[in-house]
Amino acid sequence: MDAKLVKNLPIDFSRCDSGGKLGIPQAFALCMDLAGEHAEALGNGVGAMMERGLFWVAVKTVLRFFRRPALLETVTAETWPEAPGRMRGDRDYVLRAGEELLLCGKTEWTILNTRDGGLWSPRNGIYAPGMEFSTDRCCPEPYHRFTDAAPWEPFAEYTVCSTDIDMGGHMNNAAYARMLAGLFSTAQRRALAPREVEIHYRAACYEGDRLSVERRQLGNTLELRVISGGAVAALARISFREEQL
Repeated sequence: MDAKLVKNLPIDFSRCDSGGKLGIPQAFALCMDLAGEHAEALGNGVGAMMERGLFWVAVKTVLRFFRRPALLETVTAETWPEAPGRMRGDRDYVLRAGEELLLCGKTEWTILNTRDGGLWSPRNGIYAPGMEFSTDRCCPEPYHRFTDAAPWEPFAEYTVCSTDIDMGGHMNNAAYARMLAGLFSTAQRRALAPREVEIHYRAACYEGDRLSVERRQLGNTLELRVISGGAVAALARISFREEQL
């Protein structure tokens, strides 16, 4: 079993935004696909986990963009799990063009026991005994800590639709990135140059849920808060290369 998945792949049409580059939500989906493919190779893919009454759940994802690859550009993608903690673990992602670093990021995961609704330790029979985890860390800094630094203001509303739902029956983690990106116009998205995008998933959302999205700007960082049923369902942070908003 390889501790890392490494593969070459083209940035095809379905992965591009209107500017002909790898889109932000598509990058989130691409990392999710890489994680899923590697999990299958490691024997803990979705099917194997569901047979045990378990389901991978994303807690947080952060992606850093150095250059978004263009349509039909071939990139080398890598992903690997870090040695898991007691209840959570990180998985890293890297995209390169030759020696050029295009993107790096990580996702913090936990495991849901679908039979009782509790959490399952990733140290409990999830990985093969004696598996040697890579010690590489592409984003060693801690995840962002959201505070009450400034008030929120209303921004948009969104209704969770059927295409947002995954095999776990709730809104897929990559669907949040797609939803949030869709709240901005094409002109706005082309004008902005995100340097880093981070999403924290706080509570599950389901088909038909009416979500309220709030926003606030802190310097060159835009923060978004997703509310469902009066509770915070997700938090997002978008950092830009310069103050553009």
